[in-house]
Amino acid sequence: MEIRYGLISADSHCGFDRDAFTSRMSAARWGERIPQVMEVDDEGRKVHRWFVYGKPRGDNVGNCPALMGDPFPTYPQRWEDVPPIGYDPSQRLKALDADGIDAEVLFPNPPGGTFYEFDDAEFELDAVRAYNDALGEWTTVSDRYVPVTIIPYLSDPQTIRREIERATAAGHRGINLQGQTPSPLRHLTDPYWDPVWDVCQALDAPVHFHGSCGVKAGWSTRFWSGYSPRQGHSAMTSTSAVTPAQIIPHLIFGGITERFPRLKFVFAEAGIGGLNYILAACDHEWECRHLWTEGLSTRPSEAVRRQMFTNFWFETEGIKLRHDIGIDNIMWESDFPHVASFYPRSRESVEHVLEGVPAEDRRKLLYENAARVYGMDAVVREAAPLEARA
Repeated sequence: MEIRYGLISADSHCGFDRDAFTSRMSAARWGERIPQVMEVDDEGRKVHRWFVYGKPRGDNVGNCPALMGDPFPTYPQRWEDVPPIGYDPSQRLKALDADGIDAEVLFPNPPGGTFYEFDDAEFELDAVRAYNDALGEWTTVSDRYVPVTIIPYLSDPQTIRREIERATAAGHRGINLQGQTPSPLRHLTDPYWDPVWDVCQALDAPVHFHGSCGVKAGWSTRFWSGYSPRQGHSAMTSTSAVTPAQIIPHLIFGGITERFPRLKFVFAEAGIGGLNYILAACDHEWECRHLWTEGLSTRPSEAVRRQMFTNFWFETEGIKLRHDIGIDNIMWESDFPHVASFYPRSRESVEHVLEGVPAEDRRKLLYENAARVYGMDAVVREAAPLEARA
């Protein structure tokens, strides 16, 4: 892959063509349960929705407000209003060039990244395979796409392991997990999940926790009746910064980082400002409770800096803490095409956030760290911006 612009987004969102699942899942077996776009009546309006397992999902047919123009934010209500640049990998390259981005790590968009909600393990496995196959094909269009695997939670760990291996062979470079496992599955730190950690470590496939990742930080505040829809969304998403603090202690004190010291964890769309607290808090607990006597020989802050990575896109204050957190542990993200994206002015946002940051740090934050974490064979083009040059 060629670095022309000096920006890799460690968190963007894929889109799916309306036939992505119907063309890959058995109609004879699953019928209308297959994820697909269908027309419904919404208070007298004929709108489109993604349906999964015969039920509508979400209040739009494409989470792509960055592509919809004014009034902002607008979400498409009919399929013909969804810009192809959001779901067609060939067209999507135009967006990368318009925004000056070299590559992007791809997380879920409608119809979603989990299919366990229907308590049907066989359906979930087929839907997950269709998702991973559809997204894996993006890498045949361009090496600028870095897909992230979703997993079939209701399957046994060995089946999950095989799906991770299969998707990785097709071009995926990591997995996306819920921070809270679906009931009644075992806790994330239970040895039950060790085959998943083991294969991800063996494949050098980072484990991702995206946004609130199912732990629902701020969920109750979102539904206060006094909020407008925009205010409610803001009240929920602003609390995503606490997500790493809710998960990192489990990974460390549950012994996962001790048993799998080469396993990478990435916290996407959660910001970086909250990491200083959790570094201090985990070290404090480790010291006060003498946890090295219980097999946790590595100081928590050392484990974090060895194995964990986080993303930023707007935090001018968080960037000031970059060396306390670890300059090698932070990556830039665009969140394209969601409401928080600065597309097509990402460079302006970067310059604002990184004002006064020296070129060596910029290179790490903007593309070098991401290239290393995801094993990209990146070559810097001589004409790339100064801050992108090695």
